[in-house]
Amino acid sequence: MPNRRFADGEMVMGRWPGSVLYYEVQVTSYNDVSHLYTVKYKDGTELELKESDIRSQSSFKHRKSQSSSSSPSRRSSSRSRSRSPGRPAKGRRRSSSQSREHKDDRKKIIQETNIALLVLVLFKPSENNTRRYNGEPESTERNDTSRITLEQKLKPDLETERVLEQYSLRPRKEEKKKEEIYSEKKIFETIKTIEKASSKTKELEFGGRIGTFMLIFFLPATVFYLLLMCKQDDPSLLNFPPPLPALESLWEARAFGVFLLWFFLQALFYLLPIGKVVEGLPLSNGRKLHYRINGFYAFVLTAAAIGTLLYFEFELHYLYDHFMQFAVSAAAFSMGLSIYLYIRSLKAPEEELAPGGNSGYFVYDFFTGHELNPRIGSFDLKYFCELRPGLIGWVVINLAMLLAEMKIHNQSMPSLSMILVNSFQLLYVVDALWNEEAILTTMDITHDGFGFMLAFGDLVWVPFVYSLQAFYLVGHPTAISWPVAAAITILNCIGYYIFRSANSQKNSFRRNPADPKLAYLKFIPTATGKGLLVTGWWGFVRHPNYLGDIIMALAWSLPCGFNHILPYFYVIYFICLLVHREARDEHHCKQKYGLAWERYCQRVPYRIFPYIY
Repeated sequence: MPNRRFADGEMVMGRWPGSVLYYEVQVTSYNDVSHLYTVKYKDGTELELKESDIRSQSSFKHRKSQSSSSSPSRRSSSRSRSRSPGRPAKGRRRSSSQSREHKDDRKKIIQETNIALLVLVLFKPSENNTRRYNGEPESTERNDTSRITLEQKLKPDLETERVLEQYSLRPRKEEKKKEEIYSEKKIFETIKTIEKASSKTKELEFGGRIGTFMLIFFLPATVFYLLLMCKQDDPSLLNFPPPLPALESLWEARAFGVFLLWFFLQALFYLLPIGKVVEGLPLSNGRKLHYRINGFYAFVLTAAAIGTLLYFEFELHYLYDHFMQFAVSAAAFSMGLSIYLYIRSLKAPEEELAPGGNSGYFVYDFFTGHELNPRIGSFDLKYFCELRPGLIGWVVINLAMLLAEMKIHNQSMPSLSMILVNSFQLLYVVDALWNEEAILTTMDITHDGFGFMLAFGDLVWVPFVYSLQAFYLVGHPTAISWPVAAAITILNCIGYYIFRSANSQKNSFRRNPADPKLAYLKFIPTATGKGLLVTGWWGFVRHPNYLGDIIMALAWSLPCGFNHILPYFYVIYFICLLVHREARDEHHCKQKYGLAWERYCQRVPYRIFPYIY
């Protein structure tokens, strides 16, 4: 086994993968099996390099000293001899030689500038760009491709320059200036082309183009199927397909008008100058968007408006009687909104496009969302739809189901099962609105574009699928005892405690890792400057907030009993959704944090369920 040349802690010069550039690095460890050195750059990036890619600092300093000692004397001698009046011929020869040296130096400077600019473009730090280079092999291949493209594009310009030098011994100053300007323009045009190519979405989710095309039709069909099954006397999965209503009965202009009124009422509440204004995370261009945090105020104003309607004896159970028509109206509106969003995204600048929705394929970008933060003035469409119309509408629909149950079954008060479902889900919505600022760090805001997936999810899936338990209980009342209700309540409280405390722990650590209140938390430092918690809830499992979500979802379904599996669709869907999100989070975290994420996974082996998964 060969002996290692460099010791741990030694400062050496390490070659950046895929380039000829060397940077000062520190050796941190050596793998005797793979014979690779783990080195750390000054910005904190950790990479594994071969011994052939590492040089001692003394060799670099020796070359530098030689060049610096010889250059001045030659330049001084050239200047003194060229100015001597007694040697005109030698002066001219020296002047010609000096001109060639000047051109060679200028050519070398241009080449070095090209490489430096390319490195700045390909490796510029961006805290919000999840595809940036962090030492992963996949990113290295992408950067090598971009580097080859630049050399190919600059090669014709260098050939042209050599021809001009050969046949034009003394170009005029104006021509030199034009040459330099032209060369700079070509460099920045090439860089712009590389940036545009590197910003394309390479990895497609949801089955790619075919999968997203099918989901555009499958998601609405699933919603309508669930609502039709809940209306059946026997909502068994064996009774498939359910009797389909007449197509003309699925559309009602009044229901669509009420939906539009609801949407624009929430937009009005969003625009009210109440609540604080905060900054979001930095975008790829370094700019930070501003968001007004007033979701809880919008909820209070909505509650006051609903209370006023009930005071004047408005029949809110109209929602239950025309539930399918409202779902069709919301689906039609979300489709129209998605078309508008895609058309406007075609004119959006490259830096405003979503990292996950810029594949160049129409169907995929339409589904996932092409533009990251579409805005009309200061009105952020994605941020508004994320919490307002659908989430608050979910609570209103649950209340309508409660009133419908009382009217249909001639009850003076709602059933205990209906009270539990309404209370649990009301707590969840109020918590989300009260902690509205935390949504600014989620992938929905920072990574995903606003397209059909989020538009349909926010305006249709959330209010009409998440309220499935309340809708089911209206037609299929289920009686539960007080001890069972108490046990379900305790289960929901456990899930909520895990969910809220885990998210609060993460958000507090992100805002101020040096907070004395968090001194008991241990973390693994990363190359990005952030830390990965390995104690507290985040040292228990990698995604404790998802664990709390699943426990709460189960508590919401248990009041519906066990006669049918339909009320538990939400639990099954939620588990599948969170497993998909967890896999996507794992992929992005591995790209973002590199070796630090691998050490974190060894420290915290379980993803969502302790000792299971």
